[in-house]
Amino acid sequence: MYIFAANSIKITYHMNTTNVELLAAKGLAAEMKKELTDNILAYWMKNMCKQEGGFYGRITGEEVLDPAAPVGGIMTARILWTFASAYRVLGNPEYLEMALKAKSLIINHFYDKEYGGTYWSLNADYTPLDTKKQIYAIAFTIYGLAELNRATGDQEALDYAIRLFHSIEDYSFDTEKDGYFEAFTRTWEPIEDMRLSEKDANESKTMNTHLHVIEAYTCLYRVWKDSLLQDRLRGLINIFDKYILAEDGHLKLFFDNDWNCSYDIFSYGHDIEASWLLHESALVLGEEESLAKVEARVPSVVAAATEGFTPEGGMIYEKLGDHIDDDRHWWVQAEAAVGYFNLWEHFGTQEGIENAIHCWEYIKKEIIDQENGEWYWSVRGDGSINRVEDKAGFWKCPYHNGRMCLEIIERVK
Repeated sequence: MYIFAANSIKITYHMNTTNVELLAAKGLAAEMKKELTDNILAYWMKNMCKQEGGFYGRITGEEVLDPAAPVGGIMTARILWTFASAYRVLGNPEYLEMALKAKSLIINHFYDKEYGGTYWSLNADYTPLDTKKQIYAIAFTIYGLAELNRATGDQEALDYAIRLFHSIEDYSFDTEKDGYFEAFTRTWEPIEDMRLSEKDANESKTMNTHLHVIEAYTCLYRVWKDSLLQDRLRGLINIFDKYILAEDGHLKLFFDNDWNCSYDIFSYGHDIEASWLLHESALVLGEEESLAKVEARVPSVVAAATEGFTPEGGMIYEKLGDHIDDDRHWWVQAEAAVGYFNLWEHFGTQEGIENAIHCWEYIKKEIIDQENGEWYWSVRGDGSINRVEDKAGFWKCPYHNGRMCLEIIERVK
């Protein structure tokens, strides 16, 4: 039974949507707006900002600030996207101030003025630390800059986003076999270790990078209707359909140059995230053939992800062969809520709204840190809280949970 109260928001959804479901969606959006403003964004504004400008690199899972920690390019780009989007949706000038801090850090310190692209990380004093060119990180920087332009019309942000787009196209795009190579040295030469993190396979092409390139290019296409960008968006949808999406609905994760995959891994969070990000890309692209191709896939991708959805409303992390990692990671729960909501909104599936609410109730009960703010990295399979991983830092950013809230708020109109 849905427990949310009605409000005055007017929304229109799939023709099969019931009044009870609409009321539930409105209540969900109201709760997520409060979570976004009172907890997630407030935590970052209070705890991660340096007085002299920019951001600290880390708060540990034990809630200890590490002022000497490196500052990640992904974290900075995700701060930019989240606060720019929050400003666009909610209009709070404090959010714009945060976004502009991130933009300044990117342009003045992360952006490589000699070779183009952005650095992977900076020291705490903002001098370059790791200068490799990881396409995943550059894509997120495009994502943030494009969203800032969308929110404010900031031309400088758009100019830098376009420069980074051309860097990816000039150096990373595979003109022979299609897709994007994973990483390079500072000067765009081949690099031995292409991995995003130690847990990843060292392969030249990955699902994860392609998912976030299409995410970034979709946001950029909203504000810059370029013909090459349009062609690349269409091509990325085809890449997912042809190479990355398996017949069982799961995503294949790691590939060689020729798109061969020899890894038996199910990443449930990426499955559910891809189900709505690819749909968003096709909707923004606005081409009937691409949209039909994606919409034929979405239900099976959500069904594959649901193999990892547990009775209490959480979604486990991944399955590697016979080994199951049953941690409930913060970002997986956030993406599950959006993915299920999208299934209900666009495909009229009652299970979608029910699972979205079930997941949100799990998040409130288990993942949100009610004492210190923000969300825990994960809850273990045995129910214990993971305090080993960061509360805020290189990978733990306000993007997944903040975007969950923003997506539901925007969709309930």
